This record gives sequence, structure tokens and C-alpha cells, in this order.
Amino acid sequence: MDEISVRYDNEESGMANEYMAFAIGSEIYGLKIEYISEILNMQTITVVPEVPAYIKGIINMRGKILPVMDVRLRFNKEPMEYNDRTCIIVAMINNTMVGLIVDTVREVMEILPDEITDTESAAKEMHNRYIKAVGKTEAGVVLLLDLDRLVSD
Repeated sequence: MDEISVRYDNEESGMANEYMAFAIGSEIYGLKIEYISEILNMQTITVVPEVPAYIKGIINMRGKILPVMDVRLRFNKEPMEYNDRTCIIVAMINNTMVGLIVDTVREVMEILPDEITDTESAAKEMHNRYIKAVGKTEAGVVLLLDLDRLVSD
């Protein structure tokens, strides 16, 4: 499949409150836009032996080799067959690029600090180490992810 032509200039000012919203099943998750470099359509993934099941393998993105993680499997949800809405979010964390397979990308949304619950209490109440906070929007609740933990745990 061809690459979706969505790229973000992460140096741009005014992005502090912007999140890329994506869906896994019926839940909406968000990642700070500053971590996102681009969004790709699904493509051929080379399987790597002896890695956790949620690591689907690696892809070649214009000469760069990226590990690819299926976020659905990382969250211990039932596997789902990839379709034309399935995307790979390319994110940069700790100077490492990683691909995150998600069911569908929704939109870039602004969530102001007063619309976000206390990060510590939100994560502890839900007993989920990957949720950093909960954003409240007109469309509903957005679970804001801790990308560092998602990738490094």
C-alpha cells in the first residue's frame, strides 16, 4: 500500500496541547503530537523470530528499519485482521523510531490541561501502566498514553 501523506513538523510551536487520536476497538487513545512523525498505510512486515507476540516485526521505511508493535495485542485485546483502515503510526521516543499498528487513526485534537485528569490518580484508579491521563472532549473520553512505557516495558 502507499504511504498516507501525513507528516508533522514536530518543531512547530503551539503543539503542546495537541494529540493524535486513534482507535483500538471502541476505545479512543491519544498520543502527544510531538512524538508522531508520520502515518503509514499497512505494509509488508518482516517477521522477527523470538520476540513477544505484540511485536509484529520490522518494516523498511525509505531505508530506515523500524520495529512495529501491534497496539491491540500490546493491550491484550483479541487479534483483528488488518484492513484498509489499519494504520502504522510512526513515533519517535528516546531517539528511536517505532511503528504502532492501530485499528484506525481518528484526528488531531486539542485537549487543554484543564480537560485532563490528574495523571497519577487516573492511572492508579484504572490499574493501567500505559495510561498517563484521561482527556475529556466533546466527543467523549480519550485515554492518553505514556509512549515511553508502552514501548519500553
